[in-house]
Amino acid sequence: MSIKDVVKLIEESEARFVDLRFTDTKGKQHHFTIPARIVLEDPEDWFENGQAFDGSSMGGWKGVQASDMQLVPDASTAFVDPFFDDTTVVLTCDVIDPADGKGYDRDPRSIAKRAEAYLKSSGIGDTAFFGPEPEFFVFDGVAFETAMHKTRYEITSESGAWSSGAHLDGQNTGHRPMVKGGYAPVAPVDQGQDLRSAMVNILEEIGIEGEVHHGEVGTGSQMELGTKFGTLVRRADQTQDMKYVIWNVAHNFGKTATFMPKPIMGDNGSGMHVHQSIWKDGQNLFAGDGYAGLSETALYYIGGIIKHAKALNAICNPSTNSYKRLVPHFEAPVKLAYSAKNRSASIRIPSVNSVKARRIEARFPDPTANPYLCFAALLMAGLDGIQNKIHPGDPATKNLYDLPPEEDALVPTVAASLEEALAALKADHEFLTRGGVFSQDWIDSYIAFKEEDVRRIRMAPHPLEFEMYYSL
Repeated sequence: MSIKDVVKLIEESEARFVDLRFTDTKGKQHHFTIPARIVLEDPEDWFENGQAFDGSSMGGWKGVQASDMQLVPDASTAFVDPFFDDTTVVLTCDVIDPADGKGYDRDPRSIAKRAEAYLKSSGIGDTAFFGPEPEFFVFDGVAFETAMHKTRYEITSESGAWSSGAHLDGQNTGHRPMVKGGYAPVAPVDQGQDLRSAMVNILEEIGIEGEVHHGEVGTGSQMELGTKFGTLVRRADQTQDMKYVIWNVAHNFGKTATFMPKPIMGDNGSGMHVHQSIWKDGQNLFAGDGYAGLSETALYYIGGIIKHAKALNAICNPSTNSYKRLVPHFEAPVKLAYSAKNRSASIRIPSVNSVKARRIEARFPDPTANPYLCFAALLMAGLDGIQNKIHPGDPATKNLYDLPPEEDALVPTVAASLEEALAALKADHEFLTRGGVFSQDWIDSYIAFKEEDVRRIRMAPHPLEFEMYYSL
């Protein structure tokens, strides 16, 4: 979509406002709304100069001594917001540092754009395709509080296994997925069909093509919407828009959606499997005659991801809650290996019939990851593997959870905590800084920013500690 197309969209939809959206380091979208007439007065000038805002209010960004930032919209991202009462055209923006007119080095979208540029400059390929699969839960309600003298959370879900004994005014139907029983049952066990269809309908309306939707393994209404892959930056944009739609449709249904990796104890958590491939001159570089139809280039790409996996965890699994999912079993891909069929491996090669569809799937990321940072970091690790011919070794053919101890010890694992992941990133980040994609300043600021999460959790007593230690 061009600037002229955006103007046409504003005029034909009779939009009263334009909503400017951008993403912070944590991956949360923010927005400023302006009257549409401001854009229409001089569209070319407005798209060039954008909207000023205070960057010091974003966690991990500029301090108050250098706070002025600029939002510069990308015309290709425009769509009409499906939830606002007043017709509003949405535009995703890059954050520009007015000091040099370049993408701010801590702006996630600018980082992702630099990763795409680095791929082209490397000569390896010209396009990287990404296809994320963010899983999520939809609950009827959630309550939580933290104070000096108490902490608690409580999830309400009529479709949760724990509701099987609830009275519900004598109206308990008994149809619900039990623990690990939520994968693709039909109604009435699946209570989310209409909700998911409403989500997909809106995604299609704003230009995100749906491919499949279904219930996921976890009880309490875990779900997944499959959507079409895209280029790195565009697919990250769409992942942000997708989360926005999921949250708001759930809200309008009187429910609450969450992308927390592990909201429920004792059942599957939510991952974000990320499918990836690199192309050049219209050819899929991951297609070949090697294992599972992969090329040597694809195997080296896998080798780079495995080599840098613990550093990647700091970006692809950026919450303390992430590591409550990354434990053996519960389909958690903790073992750093690759396989065509083995879902216990952290890298899977999907079975496809088309050379164009040949790709690899990183299974350890989760949906608390900022998609711009996650996709960029995975690409940079894979490119390092290609550049340095890092072979991943033999594929995994056994269930990696049931290996004899002597074999198990030979298979590396992902980080076991955010603290370990941040330490790995501190020691291993040169591959990210090539071509100025991630700056050293970003690395340092990100580690300091996320260490605060670690500190808060470390200082807070846990309810299970009362069970285990109170009477000792």
